[in-house]
Amino acid sequence: MIIKNDEIVIGSSLNAVLYAFNNELPIYFAEERRPFRFDYLDPELDLSFLKLSAQTKSLTTFGEDKLVGTQKVLLWERLLFLLGLSGKAPLSDRCTGIRLNKRSLICSNEYAKIAEVEFKTAYFFGDDNCSGLMTEKEVANDGMICYDWIAFHRGGKHEIDYIETDDSFVKQIWFYSSDRIDGATKVKDACLVSFLSKEDLSNFDYSETMARFKAVSEMEHRGMKGVFNGYSPTGRPKYYKFRTSNIAREKRAQFDTPWEDQVDVKAPSITGQTLLEDLQETHVSYHRLLRNL
Repeated sequence: MIIKNDEIVIGSSLNAVLYAFNNELPIYFAEERRPFRFDYLDPELDLSFLKLSAQTKSLTTFGEDKLVGTQKVLLWERLLFLLGLSGKAPLSDRCTGIRLNKRSLICSNEYAKIAEVEFKTAYFFGDDNCSGLMTEKEVANDGMICYDWIAFHRGGKHEIDYIETDDSFVKQIWFYSSDRIDGATKVKDACLVSFLSKEDLSNFDYSETMARFKAVSEMEHRGMKGVFNGYSPTGRPKYYKFRTSNIAREKRAQFDTPWEDQVDVKAPSITGQTLLEDLQETHVSYHRLLRNL
């Protein structure tokens, strides 16, 4: 299958999807870069024109409650959905590898070539499963964001939603209703967010195990306790220790990779905030689709 486009967007980050939506361009990607589950938009941002109802909520912390808006992943899903309905995501998520061949993209799945996309200009937002598109600039900052997902097997029932620490290792602790248990449950698991260097990731002091221990230590330091376990002979209440285990660790670059522009492939220097501000004006092109949602 040969597809011909004048301009295309390559990538699947929120910025890539916003850029494709705002400029009514087709989008191609081989790697799904879904926004982090606990990345939120500004609570004041109104997305009702995209038929996204307000999702503002208050998170319970040990200080002033944290007010957050709509999850970024909901906006990402809505925009990709609209791009797909308008024929601007022709390969959807079926492509697992992309390589550049002159002015064409060779798109493949695990077994075979599925499409060849001819273009005049491509706007590249990063995709680790693409080859030959752009040259990465040398940068001194090799910062990584590390997400450690942990399960609570004891002590997971509490009212806290979020903890922020003073350290880059386990900087944030996001508590959420456990996905391991069917239905609505009061048992919470957690995602620990750390801002580390690539070198740190090979150091056991910053391992999944140590992240889990540090999270429990931060909780206990703030007075959180496990399940009540009766009273001591002196009448003092006793509590079981928290019991946890690691579920998974995810890593991604802390900063967008800077790329060297090529003749046919460009790396747009535009901020996410600017793209969000342009949404209000550009959504009218999708009014026919939106009115039926």
